[in-house]
This record gives sequence, structure tokens and C-alpha cells, in this order.
Amino acid sequence: MLLAQLREIVWKCNLELPKNDLVKMTSGNVSGRDPDSGLVVIKPSGYSFEELTPEHMVVVDMDGKVVQGNLKPSTDTDTHLYVYKHRPDVFGVVHTHSPYASSFAALGQPIPACLTSSAMLGGEIPLGGYAPIGGEDIGQEIIDKIGRARAIIMQNHGVFTIGDSAQQATKMAVEVEEIAKITHLAMLRGQPILLTESQLGYMMNLYQNDYGQR
Repeated sequence: MLLAQLREIVWKCNLELPKNDLVKMTSGNVSGRDPDSGLVVIKPSGYSFEELTPEHMVVVDMDGKVVQGNLKPSTDTDTHLYVYKHRPDVFGVVHTHSPYASSFAALGQPIPACLTSSAMLGGEIPLGGYAPIGGEDIGQEIIDKIGRARAIIMQNHGVFTIGDSAQQATKMAVEVEEIAKITHLAMLRGQPILLTESQLGYMMNLYQNDYGQR
């Protein structure tokens, strides 16, 4: 089976989406890009997470042509591929409709950087404008607006996260929802205290260089 290890990783990452209440039914997806071949593994379109296996993952090339797999790839495939084409540092992309983060999308608001964990995502989670599903428009908006962040809220839609692997992009998707939930609760009580650029810089350095095991 082509890219068996990456298929296994992307399959496990997809299962994390419903497990962490980031998606319902068949919505949402995770993809991973193989650094050697440039091929991308992505969830099939409209397929139940409960029924997924590594064999169900679809392998496509950078033009969206199915290289291996019997199922139709995600309708967000062109979005994922556009991001990979324009961000050579990205090897994982995740899309969710996680409720707290998507509430900011419905309001057309970025998620402010008021928690130290926001630094993990690059600070404020920016807002991308409305774009139709199924083509490169969303990908273009992501590239134009995401900046240094590892996540973006797409107006009237949901969340996209990026990472240097499918696992990291999945972790960022979980972090986005947790940050959005706490920020939402704080905004019900008052105005959140925003972190300064200096505070964010300190925390970003800590997460990049000292956090976790080496």
C-alpha cells in the first residue's frame, strides 16, 4: 500500500476530530503531505469517521489527481493542496467546524490573543474572508491572511490549521477550540486582557524551544 505509514498517521489524526468534539457526522478532514514524494494523503469525502480505516485514506498528487484509493477525496482537497503549494514548510492541514471557534467565524471576528496558549498558535487567530467551498478560493484566502499563525478562522465557515506534520496540525485544531471556548466565556463577563507583543514573543520562544521533550 502506497504511503502506508502516512496513511496510518492521517487516519489516526482524523479520528481525533470527533473524539475532541471538533466535528459532527462526516464533516471536517485532516491531510498530510509526504516530504519525499510530495503526495498528499487526505480523508475521503462524506465518509463516516467511525467506518474509516487507513485503507480508506485517499492519496492524491499536487494537481489533485487520485494516485491511489477507491473513494472520492474530500471536497476540501483543492484548499489543502493550495496551502501546500504556497507553504513548503507545511506538511499537515486540518479543517473543522468546531463550535466555539466557528462562532467567531459566524460573527466575522478573529480570536484575540488573551491566553498564554495563544502563543502556540502564533498569537491572535486571524479572520479570513468568506470564500466558496470546493475550489482554491479558500486556500488563497488562507495564504493571504494566516501570516505567522498556525490557524485561521474562515468567515461563515470554520477553522483551518496548519503544521509541520498532520499530528501538529491536529493538535493546533484542538488548541484553537479550547482557546475559543475560554475566550468566549471571558467575553461574556467582560473585556479580555490582551497579551502584549513582548509577552507573546516570550511564550512563542518557550513553546518552540523549551516545551515538551527533545
